[in-house]
Amino acid sequence: MKLAPLPRSFFGPSAAVVAPRLLGHWLIRQLPEGVCGGPIVETEAYLVGDPASHGYGGQTARNGVMYGPPGRAYVYLIYGFHFCVNAVCQPAGRAEAVLIRAIEAEFGEEFMRQNRPAASLLSLCNGPGKLCAALRIDRQLDGADLCAAGSPLFIAKNPGLERFRLRRGPVATTARIGLTKAAERPLRFVLDKSEFISRRLRPAAAPSSR
Repeated sequence: MKLAPLPRSFFGPSAAVVAPRLLGHWLIRQLPEGVCGGPIVETEAYLVGDPASHGYGGQTARNGVMYGPPGRAYVYLIYGFHFCVNAVCQPAGRAEAVLIRAIEAEFGEEFMRQNRPAASLLSLCNGPGKLCAALRIDRQLDGADLCAAGSPLFIAKNPGLERFRLRRGPVATTARIGLTKAAERPLRFVLDKSEFISRRLRPAAAPSSR
């Protein structure tokens, strides 16, 4: 199977636009042992002016990759133990990114289980820290080119995207998870019928027309 990365232009819009569009495409980790990963089924967007975003307080050594260019991996450590991986969006200088919160473990299951033993396949990659452990993603991949086929980490186009999204959809929009600031913003996106998402929340209410 030939894996074709998404073009850099895919990541040019706002993270709020890119986050739902990423659902169903494949997060791919390449290692000497082989390829592992699977379709993305849960994302969250972090935007310019967003108090919950790492870019909110300005550029630092930690968040520098988030400031562009787009189509790069922004990887950070939380709670001193778990890594999280994001896809950087927007032109350079505008810090926006999409947190990849869950994937369906489809490629390289045996290898992923060696990295992160789990009680079931459903719980192997159903959270941002879990999928990073399973795919062996850490700060060494901060800045990895998500648009290059030779990259150790990239996002590949799913040629069966429409069919996959029909089976796993609809796309549901909810509040974000695990935040103390701006958690209520409707910037989390899931394929609602996927059994691999991290948590089920009530869909966000549509904006009032009044």
